Formats: sequence, structure tokens, C-alpha cells
Amino acid sequence: MSSGPLVVLVGPMGSGKSTVGALLAERLGVPYRDTDADIVAAEGREVSDIFVEDGEPRFRELERAAVRAALAEHTGVLALGGGAVLDDGTRALLAGLPVAYLSMDVEEAVRRVGLGAARPLLAVNPRRRWRELMEARRHLYTEVARVVVATDDRTPEEVADAVLDALELSHSPGPGPSAADAAGSREPGQEDT
Repeated sequence: MSSGPLVVLVGPMGSGKSTVGALLAERLGVPYRDTDADIVAAEGREVSDIFVEDGEPRFRELERAAVRAALAEHTGVLALGGGAVLDDGTRALLAGLPVAYLSMDVEEAVRRVGLGAARPLLAVNPRRRWRELMEARRHLYTEVARVVVATDDRTPEEVADAVLDALELSHSPGPGPSAADAAGSREPGQEDT
């Protein structure tokens, strides 16, 4: 029986979960896993195709199963899809785990991902839709998070350092300023809005 992931990353699409997750895994010397990638591998098609062809309810069903399996099997760094926290059962499974919420504002989201067509939930009026999604999800991210790490105006390396420091995990420091210098990690509920 595994003890669960060493780190679980949650947050909105474009917050850097995949990039930061891979960096964290490398620094900690553990494997990296992404539940969206698990779904793509199992289904043989992209998340956006599942949304279009089967609908969001079917995707959420696949996501619940992927998260449940990953939490039970994986002992490294795990990144969850942006909407995974919508499920009550998923939130219950995350209770007590080392979860980091990677937060960002809408302007940072636009800069990073352009809020383009590859994001099925943002296909129409992406800025407004992103804000609506965040209004619905922000409290869920903070509910499951042990720590909140702001990603705005930070490099992935700085965010990875901040996550490691906030969760008090030992790591080999990457190049550039330390997370202590960046001073951007907060406890849940202290996030800028």
C-alpha cells in the first residue's frame, strides 16, 4: 500500500501544473504523473476531443477514475486537471495530502495560454469564462490545499522552489533566486484576489 503522492498540484488551466510538476519531480528524484495525460493515454484522444465528442459529464467521470487511481498508486509528484476539485469524492481523497494550489490571475492566464481553442471550457468569451470558472473553483482549490503558491510573474523554477519551501520538502536548489527571496507562498485563505 502506497502512502500517496509526495506532492499534489491543483489549480486552474495554465497555472503551470505540468511544467512545475516535472521540475518538482526532477528535484525530488521521484516520478511525475498528470491525470489529464493518464486520461489521454487511456482514451487515445485529447481532452478537448473527449469534451466535444462525449461531453463534460463523461470527461469528469473519466477524471474521477484517473484521480482515484493516481492517488492510490503514485508516490511522486501528481498534477490534477483544473476541474478535478469539482468532485466531492476527489476532495475527500485529497484531505490530509500535501496539496499545493498554484494560483494566478486572469491576465497571467491570457499571457501564458492565450485562452485558446485547445481549452474546451474557454471556447466562447474566454476571459469572462475563465473568471467564472475561477469564481466557482477558487474556494475548492483553497479547501484542498495545504499551501497556496502564486505563480504570477514567476518562472517555473521559482514556483517549484516556492512549493518545496512551503511544503517543507528538501530539494537541490535550482538556478536563480530562492523561493524565500521570491516570498510568494501563502497559507490557504491568504491568496490575493
